[in-house]
Amino acid sequence: MRITRSKFLQILAAATLSVSLPSLSLAQASKKYVFVTGGDFAPYDMTNPDGTFYGFEIDLLQQISKRAKFDYEIRQMAWDGMMQSLMDKKFDAIIYSVTITDERLKVVDFSLPYTSEASSFVASKGSGIKLPDTGGKVDLGQPEAQVFIDSHVLPAFAGKAIGVEAGSTQLDFVQKYFGDKGIEIRQYVGVPQAYQDLQAGRVDAVVAAETSLADFVEKNKDTAEIVGPGYSGGMMGHGLGIVVQKGNSELLNPINAALKEMYADGSLKELTVKWFGRDLSPHL
Repeated sequence: MRITRSKFLQILAAATLSVSLPSLSLAQASKKYVFVTGGDFAPYDMTNPDGTFYGFEIDLLQQISKRAKFDYEIRQMAWDGMMQSLMDKKFDAIIYSVTITDERLKVVDFSLPYTSEASSFVASKGSGIKLPDTGGKVDLGQPEAQVFIDSHVLPAFAGKAIGVEAGSTQLDFVQKYFGDKGIEIRQYVGVPQAYQDLQAGRVDAVVAAETSLADFVEKNKDTAEIVGPGYSGGMMGHGLGIVVQKGNSELLNPINAALKEMYADGSLKELTVKWFGRDLSPHL
């Protein structure tokens, strides 16, 4: 059964109905939670030379912790193996631009979404890759998406190599639609490594979240450009959320309550505008 976005948000929000921020216990308020990030996915999370972290998700976690009244520390880890380490209880949560999908919800729990955005392709200028509707949107949950991909995207990428982060929803996307179509798919530990190969000419395009692509293109205006529309819905999931162990309501409930409060008072919108230049806050 396909879960609609509105139904999905109702399921996630249900956990917060009996929780308000002032009701947190003293034991919970004094506990220090360990959050893990990659520290390499601009502008969501980045690493300073001194090893400290900054970015949208870092600011978001700071605001959540203040509202939910819990202490935390952030540790760095590569995406590969991050989800399994969470399930093995090596830390408490992941805040690393993780897309909420029905498949992942079978093994972990997610917070309410804190951003909602599409994924798209970036290509080197002069690559010859041309796609219509740049800046537009394609909903993968609709049958028209397959028609657009068959008519425009597959011909544009014929014989090309696409870079993508391993274990990502973008990988699922390209494997489903391009995997047996004569298009090479190269997997990377992280998106920054894919960008490096794009600049070196080892891949023709990279698929990633639009905000990440926009940040990359802004820094490489003379050599890179976004091609075609953004892809969302369907297998692309329900936005980005904080990941916790299955059944960890002690941490999940106050996080959700804080996110709902931030959405209601406009601070979540302000934070997305600060880091992305536009409102990417979801409708909670």
